[in-house]
Amino acid sequence: MLTPETLPDVQRALADAGVDGWLLYDFRGINPIAVGMMRLDGMVTRRAFAYVPARGTPVAISHVIEQGPWHHWPSSWKNEIYSSWKSLESLVAKHVRGKRIAMEYSAGDAVPYVDRVPAGVIDMVREAGATVVSSGELVTRFYATWNAGHIASHLRAAEEIAQIAREAMALAGERARGSEPLAEHELMHWIRDRFARAGLTTDHGPNVSVGPNAANPHYEPSADAPRLIRPGDILLIDLWAYEQNGGVWADQTWMASIGKPSERAQKIWEAIRDARDAAIAYVVDNTKAGKPIRGADVDDAARHVIESRGFGEYFTHRTGHSIDSRELHGSGPHLDNLETREERLLVPGVAFSIEPGIYIPGEIGMRTEVNVYITPGEAVVTPREYERELMIV
Repeated sequence: MLTPETLPDVQRALADAGVDGWLLYDFRGINPIAVGMMRLDGMVTRRAFAYVPARGTPVAISHVIEQGPWHHWPSSWKNEIYSSWKSLESLVAKHVRGKRIAMEYSAGDAVPYVDRVPAGVIDMVREAGATVVSSGELVTRFYATWNAGHIASHLRAAEEIAQIAREAMALAGERARGSEPLAEHELMHWIRDRFARAGLTTDHGPNVSVGPNAANPHYEPSADAPRLIRPGDILLIDLWAYEQNGGVWADQTWMASIGKPSERAQKIWEAIRDARDAAIAYVVDNTKAGKPIRGADVDDAARHVIESRGFGEYFTHRTGHSIDSRELHGSGPHLDNLETREERLLVPGVAFSIEPGIYIPGEIGMRTEVNVYITPGEAVVTPREYERELMIV
């Protein structure tokens, strides 16, 4: 968030980046990064800007009939009010003309998670005489990072989720060997009930899938198409939740074989596990050494392992996603050199998943997932005890 306390750090970052200012823009919530940074609160139906110069006082550019949502804007900062489109464009030009300006923009849509400003607004700013560059690194540092409270909440949630996942796997195996095997959706509801008892909440899911169903990374079990979990099945459980008092997300995927796995299933498991561990090692070692790490580099490290095992064509998504303090799939750097060109650095404060997977349509799907957050000189993996060997239940 942009506050008098954070302003000095933001302005130093602007100066270090060689830009004259950061121009935040939102219209009806299309840019949640700007909304969060400006701390807008309430109904905003008109265009809203805030200009943060590398030196000097920030200025809001707000519509005359929508002053209420700006009640967090410090009274010591400027607020220039417009009504007509002419006055709006004049005010924007006044502050950006002849300057190098950062905005939520990504050339060629290389990183869509920060490509939030419409092309028409970029045109307006450029026509005012400004040069527009991406605010991606600023977004990483000042919007997408965790604080100490976020870390503590995540650690608690991660351990609860890991325990629930292990117990869910054991329950599925026990019931599969009996006369009343569980269906996928029944185990999903069991997990949701355990979340509630643990003080955790989620938005949907979890993904409980067996056999060919697990080859769909976004599968959702349903009572309308029940699938029993039986001996011989490979079971995937992807579960995510956060503490109900405003914590941050924890997101994990666990795998089990109901009975002894086939040789092919074991090879697929070893491929995704080794890919995950290669990504973890890359992050941990380079963070400890103080070396810069791009999200794309970590994706490459995991992908190389799976390709070397002959399953490259079945690893069809990025290695990991940002987890910021607001969203499970956040606005920070992702581990991605497949779907997007993620060039942003993994800096202290950011968090993300590491979740390589192999999905063979009509046959099998496997994924293993942990979370990582970065502190100065250290990358911390959660949960403490993650899956090293394929569970057999």
